[in-house]
Amino acid sequence: MTTPHSHSIRVYYEDTDAQGIVYHTNYLKFAERARTEMLRAVGFNHADLARDEGIVFVMRKAEIDYMAPAKLDDELEVHTSVANIGNASITLEQNIRRNDATLVACRVVLVCISSDGKPVRVPLAARQAFATHEFSN
Repeated sequence: MTTPHSHSIRVYYEDTDAQGIVYHTNYLKFAERARTEMLRAVGFNHADLARDEGIVFVMRKAEIDYMAPAKLDDELEVHTSVANIGNASITLEQNIRRNDATLVACRVVLVCISSDGKPVRVPLAARQAFATHEFSN
């Protein structure tokens, strides 16, 4: 994928602590929402993959670097890029940004598993979609 997928998120009161700063675990939620929207943008969704292909993507690993806080009412952009597609995994790089500043950088590894919890190959159609899709942000 040459162009990162971009997803906008507004920081709501429920996302913050008593000081109006985004609670650290909510960045994982923001990143998850962006990954789901990226999957939709390439023509797939979690429910269809589970029902039709018998697979789901689960988080295996997350590396998160918190550089600066987001605050109540900030408008954020989550930029998601595919770093690598393995046999049964996809590695994504996600940056949560406010304007031109990166607030949080994530690197996540998702594993494709079957309904019985065993790793399976990333479907060819999904692999091709991620490799060739140009996102119009």
